[in-house]
Amino acid sequence: MHLTQLTLLTKSHNTGQLKQIEKLLKLNFEGLNVETEVATAAAGRWVQATLSGEDEAIAANYIRKEFGLCPVSLKMVEKLATLKGYIVNVGKNHDALFVDIGVFRPQIVYATIHLRHLQATLSDGRKFALKKIAELFGFYNDMPIYVKVTAVNRDENVVDAELGTRQLERFVAWRESLLDRLIILGAAVSEVKRMLKYTGLDRDIITIEPLGMFEHALTCKLGTDAAGLIPLVGRNMRNSRFVVFNSRKIKEILKL
Repeated sequence: MHLTQLTLLTKSHNTGQLKQIEKLLKLNFEGLNVETEVATAAAGRWVQATLSGEDEAIAANYIRKEFGLCPVSLKMVEKLATLKGYIVNVGKNHDALFVDIGVFRPQIVYATIHLRHLQATLSDGRKFALKKIAELFGFYNDMPIYVKVTAVNRDENVVDAELGTRQLERFVAWRESLLDRLIILGAAVSEVKRMLKYTGLDRDIITIEPLGMFEHALTCKLGTDAAGLIPLVGRNMRNSRFVVFNSRKIKEILKL
């Protein structure tokens, strides 16, 4: 029997999220002659879907359009390509930020964003330490970001990258809004909405911006301190992680 295995451009944080994705796919594939199984890849917690049946090509196209697919192999990564990935190993290196772009066969290869690029694009050329830039812009393990590939060395298994235009534009828009963002990692949007309603914090939030299927940025109303929301949010979302993007602090430090 022919099988199609796809690695979705989405990471799962637990088995419950895998079940959510499988349920979503089966709902959208209702009426199609296709069997669907969802699991995680051995490397990196990427979600993999295995399809079989007469309509697997239709199902595969839906997944490609709605989720995007990982490159899986370095030979599929091209210079100047813009890719979505997840930040990994924050704090383990002082000179570079590493991003998992979904390359894991035959081995894991992360994209490397050098500190000098982050300083040039995010801190207005100031020689801030990576730790400081990460703190200001909310870089945290499993945060999705867009990167632009600047070099690929397949012999050395090296990918160099910089922040993608879409990512830089997002940071600029966040910074110029003068509004705090509370970034929630590891929760579906339904869980976020349920938490906001239960705690009454929906009065303090303007929008929920999707960063990934299980990662969201909550835009706070003017005068609402994102860091101050974490104790209450954390009590109701114990399996999630929280990061703050404070636009006023960034502008103050950069003197913009």
